[in-house]
Amino acid sequence: MKNSESRCNFYGLPKLLSQWSRQHGRRLLPKLQACVAIASILSAYVPLPAMAQQAQPAPAAPATAAAPAAAAPPAPGLPPAPAPNYTQPIFMRPSNRDFTRPHQVFPNYLKTWEPITVAAPVTTNSQRLDALVHNGKIYLSLADAIVLALENNYDIAIQRYNLDIADTELLRARAGSSLLGVSAGLVQGTLGGSGTTSGSLSSGGGPGGTSTASGGAATGSGGITVSTNGQGPTPEAMDPVLTGTVQLERTTTPEPTPFASGTSTLNQNTDTYNFNYNQGFITGTQLQVGFDNSRITSDSIFNAYSPELQSTFRATVTQHLLNGFGPGINGRFILEAKNDRRITDSAFRQQILYTINQIENIYWVLVSDYEDVQAKQRGLEQSSRLASDNRKQLQIGTLAPLDVLNADNQVSTDTQALITSQTSLEYQQLIMKQAISRDLSDPVLSSAPVIPTDRVSLLEMPEERTAVEELVQKAYANRPEIEQNILNLRNNEITLRAVKNNLLPTVDLYGFYGAAALGGAKSPFCSAEFFGPTACNVPTVGYGTVFTNLFNSGGPDKGAGVNVNIPLRNRTAQALQARALLEYRQAEMRLQQLYIQVRIQVINGQYALTNDRAAVQAALAAREYNFQSFQAETKKLRLGASTTANVLQQERNLATAENNVISTEATYAKDRASLEQLLAETLDQYGIQLSDAVNGTVTKDPIIPGLEPAKAAPEANVPGQQQQLQHTEQMPPLPVMPQQPKLTPQEEQNLPPEQNTPPPTNPPAAPPQ
Repeated sequence: MKNSESRCNFYGLPKLLSQWSRQHGRRLLPKLQACVAIASILSAYVPLPAMAQQAQPAPAAPATAAAPAAAAPPAPGLPPAPAPNYTQPIFMRPSNRDFTRPHQVFPNYLKTWEPITVAAPVTTNSQRLDALVHNGKIYLSLADAIVLALENNYDIAIQRYNLDIADTELLRARAGSSLLGVSAGLVQGTLGGSGTTSGSLSSGGGPGGTSTASGGAATGSGGITVSTNGQGPTPEAMDPVLTGTVQLERTTTPEPTPFASGTSTLNQNTDTYNFNYNQGFITGTQLQVGFDNSRITSDSIFNAYSPELQSTFRATVTQHLLNGFGPGINGRFILEAKNDRRITDSAFRQQILYTINQIENIYWVLVSDYEDVQAKQRGLEQSSRLASDNRKQLQIGTLAPLDVLNADNQVSTDTQALITSQTSLEYQQLIMKQAISRDLSDPVLSSAPVIPTDRVSLLEMPEERTAVEELVQKAYANRPEIEQNILNLRNNEITLRAVKNNLLPTVDLYGFYGAAALGGAKSPFCSAEFFGPTACNVPTVGYGTVFTNLFNSGGPDKGAGVNVNIPLRNRTAQALQARALLEYRQAEMRLQQLYIQVRIQVINGQYALTNDRAAVQAALAAREYNFQSFQAETKKLRLGASTTANVLQQERNLATAENNVISTEATYAKDRASLEQLLAETLDQYGIQLSDAVNGTVTKDPIIPGLEPAKAAPEANVPGQQQQLQHTEQMPPLPVMPQQPKLTPQEEQNLPPEQNTPPPTNPPAAPPQ
């Protein structure tokens, strides 16, 4: 019967539910809608995760980056992006010194108070530079230039110190102190060949990524000067502190009445020995232990002990229950310091990419200037040969003197152009030497010309045919700027949790336990007449017994309580939380803008290579055409079918074509290196280990694709600056009209008579319209 009744009740349940919904559904539906609305409002104040997203399969991780980590789910309304390939190895250090570890406490505790020493910087060149000098000249390949820059460049050496500085921030955070910040900007002290990509994309070091001060400071330089980073409840100081006070006091106090001490003048000696121990914990707990001791002697008749020994101690434990509670709040600076350390690693990789691209730009400008000098030398040889031939023809009377003057003028012009080109080449050689060395005081190194031995090859690179979207995804995953912005967003999320906790009132639960003990010797001044014969008969208690009595519960002192601090309006905390959230939203938008900028840069870089290749091919064809035209015009001149002016015009056309080839090849080489920097694949493409750059010693020479050796040609002669000035002073005078040959008497008779027409005194009137 019970089973049948239960089945009946079960089958009748839907009917009961429908009746209940008809009776109460109209009142329940508005309540459910109100609950959903409240939940949606509250969810708007929950910080979103970082905007690093994973939608498409990430490309293979390069040698200098870790495998793509699992990305957070995409934020609503934001386009997908691959997870960044974080810089590896993390926590790179230029030496074996680890500044995150302080001096060891044991076995020598006194070392904790000794200063930490840092070795003086090395300002001498690496031995690799001396090995490249042959016969007073530096024969430099692009791989050699990059290796020397990794070992000697001052920008990289300065950036290398930031790795150790970031370690000191982690040491401060573990002690519970606030962070000082680490520079994450590019060091751009090397002259010449400045990059054009990384400098235009800031790493978002300012609040919300709005602006970044010079050197990558933690706050912006335009408008906002202080960010909410680091705000919130103050973490507990986790380094224990021991304080002590030892004081000896001797006093003689006149007494206004004998009832105070039984004498007109009170003589009292007080010795104080107080010690306190304080330590905070990452859970928001604070421990305070006080141990106080005093020894008092006086001539007061009311004291039974003189000397009197008094000892007390109290241990107090305080725990934050709301504001400042938990490891997430008190240990947030440790997490931020670790993120800042990874940002510093990424900034160092960004510096390496930037400096390598800068060295490549300097190298290709050096190649361009070197080939320009060679072209100017060939042009001067051609014009000098033409002038010499013209003078021979003038002597035999087969050429007009004006043609000789025209050729001499071209020689002077080519000589001046060669001097200008040589000066530019000499300066560019100095620019290269200051970029790959630390000390130019050696006269041999300072005066040695730099001969570039590599030329760019026109072989098509794989990036020129790769799909644009694939290149963009590679840049999204590898670019250090994106990595730094995502890590900054993580720091902002930590700040959001802290300022949200700062909205809560302060509720601290505390408990304490202590004790007091008393001892000493009988006072000879104690008045038995005043207190009775037994009042002054106290036993003598030494300090050992007094100390023991502190822990036998003879005079306990214990208790517990709650401290409450409730801000009634809490406007400061509300403004801080609102601003932190606004800066976080601002940083999210900055990251999305960075994605767009990277995409445009990559697309433009690929377009540039296509245009540069076409420009180089067109310049080569134009040079071949002008060379053939110059040779043909020279042959025609020798046969008497052309003029010197035509030959000189073809020579100028050939010089212009030479300059176009040199400039277009340099542009193609620089744009190809720039695309590698845009994709952040320079280190992997060249086979450079980031650890070698950190240590400052390259163990494996890079292999740079797309190069070919320079063709055999006479070396460009670059005289020194003083020799150049002397050569300029000794230059021949400007060309003058050669003396014409004398005419025979018969030729003078055949000349037409001269007509001496005086110049008009007034200009002729204009003809009528």
